[in-house]
Amino acid sequence: MKRTFYITTPIYYVNDVPHIGHAYTTIACDALARHHRMKGQKVFFLTGSDEHGEKVQKSATQQGVGPRELADRVVTRFQGLSPALDITNDDFIRTTEPRHYASVQELFRKSLRNGDIYLGEYEGWYCTPCESYWTDLQLVDGKCPECRRAADRRKEPSFFFRLSKYQRPLLDHYRKNPSFIRPESRRNEVVSFVEGGLNDLSVSRTSLSWGIPVPDHPGHVIYVWYDALTNYITGVGYPDGGERFETFWPADIHMVGKDILRFHAVFWPAFLMSAGVAPPLGVFAHGWWTVEGQKMSKSLGNVVDPYEMVETYGADAFRYFLLREVPFGSDGDFSRKALVHRINSDLANDFGNLLNRTLGMLGKYFAGTVPVPSTAEEEDLALFARATETVRAADAAMENVEFHNALSAIWDLVKAGNRYVDASAPWVLAKDPAKRARLGTVLYNILEATRISVLLTAPFLPGAAQKMWEALGCEGPVAAANLYEAGAWGGLRSGITLPKSAVAFPRIED
Repeated sequence: MKRTFYITTPIYYVNDVPHIGHAYTTIACDALARHHRMKGQKVFFLTGSDEHGEKVQKSATQQGVGPRELADRVVTRFQGLSPALDITNDDFIRTTEPRHYASVQELFRKSLRNGDIYLGEYEGWYCTPCESYWTDLQLVDGKCPECRRAADRRKEPSFFFRLSKYQRPLLDHYRKNPSFIRPESRRNEVVSFVEGGLNDLSVSRTSLSWGIPVPDHPGHVIYVWYDALTNYITGVGYPDGGERFETFWPADIHMVGKDILRFHAVFWPAFLMSAGVAPPLGVFAHGWWTVEGQKMSKSLGNVVDPYEMVETYGADAFRYFLLREVPFGSDGDFSRKALVHRINSDLANDFGNLLNRTLGMLGKYFAGTVPVPSTAEEEDLALFARATETVRAADAAMENVEFHNALSAIWDLVKAGNRYVDASAPWVLAKDPAKRARLGTVLYNILEATRISVLLTAPFLPGAAQKMWEALGCEGPVAAANLYEAGAWGGLRSGITLPKSAVAFPRIED
């Protein structure tokens, strides 16, 4: 097993308002970061904000403030997502920080020195909302092929990056590292794009002042995407190097939306190759969310606000829904009805009720004291085997960034626990004093299956998992428990006294 794990979200543009897309990426990264910590790996998890570019400058001008003042004011919207969504990022980087200026300029200098960046003149189409350049052939009906909005014709002096030089190195990199781009369908798209030929990329602007200056060339600022992508090495200490950079770079996963995959899987590794820095190990592009079957937009008034979701339903429920509802990498549709159904069915009825009713029986039949289990019977052994297999299956699914499969495996164990309760019928056993040892064994096994389920859900449901962990008499933070050590059967301590109830997931009456 690799000793370290470095994961990043894309950095979020401060000219936006946090919505379900931002929450989705951040929660996914947090679940992976938590999982890898529980495997004993040293984890670094980076998120942050993208604060330069024409959109921010225009918005600031319209509001009568400076762009830095605007960025300082609105960045708190994104910084606040971490406590609201129970996110455990190790750093939050802003592209306006001095450390980032130094990082971007050093990367730029390296390619400038070796001739991969040269001065020329840019003439073509520029889409301000996407911060992207397009050729005549790439436009669709005269509009940006990404957002379908009008692009502006521009002509200005510009530094260019020799992206064309990296067509073959990129294709070789994809071939040698088949898991570099995931899922597979996205990998095929990128390979096809690069095989179609790459044009040199304009990487500076003279018509804009809000950005990082090109070193030693007054009047030019560095292209906002070159600037933004570099955050991933800034966050671990580039260009100074040091222990953090040596420990964590290259990143294991850059988690991105599918709309920005090209920047991460084509431009970014080429910039790094040019500067003599190793490319990241992987890029994962997830899908988009619609809302009640419609595209999310401010004009429709259907933007899903993560803060409102947390206030109404709780962070754990929102996290669970986003990672359980659709296969990660596919598009999904959000609805409150579906969210409430997941809360009531999966969380309250299946999982929460398994713990709560068992604690009730333990209190009634054993005064809340966990009994010592006796000899296992056939149905017990089946439950043991299910629990052991679930730990392995959930881990394998998380390694493949398949959150829905990990949660599905965990819920198979939860449901097996509920079936075991019904088949063993503790309430019947309790009527026969001769079966008291068997009753104690059954209750112990139900609680132990629940304990392992709680352990496995900790990356997804951190708040509820901790509450349930404590209700089971387990010491310390569940997030600090080792997945395989704590996931071994028999970890529940006999002789301790547990509460008579623990409601981790109140039902939602909608």
